[in-house]
Amino acid sequence: MTASLQAFEAESLALPGLAHGFFGRSGGVSTGVYASLNGGVGSRDAPERVEENKSRMAQKLGVAAERLLVPYQIHSAEALAVSEPWALEARPRCDGLATRARGLALGVTGADCGMLLFVDAAEGVIGAAHAGWKGALYGVIEATLAAMEGLGARRNQIRIALGPMIDGESYEVGPEFVERFAAEDAGFRRFFKPSPKPGHAMFDLPAFIEMRADQAGVASFENIRVSTYAHEESCFSYRRSVHRGEEDYGRLVSAIALI
Repeated sequence: MTASLQAFEAESLALPGLAHGFFGRSGGVSTGVYASLNGGVGSRDAPERVEENKSRMAQKLGVAAERLLVPYQIHSAEALAVSEPWALEARPRCDGLATRARGLALGVTGADCGMLLFVDAAEGVIGAAHAGWKGALYGVIEATLAAMEGLGARRNQIRIALGPMIDGESYEVGPEFVERFAAEDAGFRRFFKPSPKPGHAMFDLPAFIEMRADQAGVASFENIRVSTYAHEESCFSYRRSVHRGEEDYGRLVSAIALI
């Protein structure tokens, strides 16, 4: 029996005319370490299986498969306004998307990094962003907000929801990582706490992302609080795969659409 398609939702995005989903890992056709709803075009999974998984997610959102857009993510602070689908080989290299086109779903992938969905319901503008530590530190949230504002959104009306990602109890980093953040702002040290491993620290990336969103002046921020590392049955995790010595890992998809 095929497992049903798994999708977490954010209460703040339960709005008329809006579809969204923080898709989990069940309900797809992939096997092995990719079982089963792998959305990672960049993984070594069979492309036809990834496409079938994408089609199932698009159907859940109420859009055609070719209208579920996921960029070629590069851990950047680049965001792009879009209005129409693109071919797979023409995916833009960026980590944030914005649109006011109806029936166009904006998605990002992740397997520990933050996946954020945005909406200004009053102005009819949506966004999606992939925020790993680098994107969060250097401005992908702010860039996505700016792209939405370019389409008529108002920052103080924008709601943001954060999907499954690695939690602060599972993200161990070295001392050079802490210093990189402290070099940007000494106050960022508060997002790190001592690790059991001498000289290392545990990094609360979800809290850091929430701080950046709050400082940006948005209307609201919601963290659905699902840990990719801890919830193996629901989520892929890059870090967990490394700890196990697995050859690759699946990617989750989070997406939003005006319908």
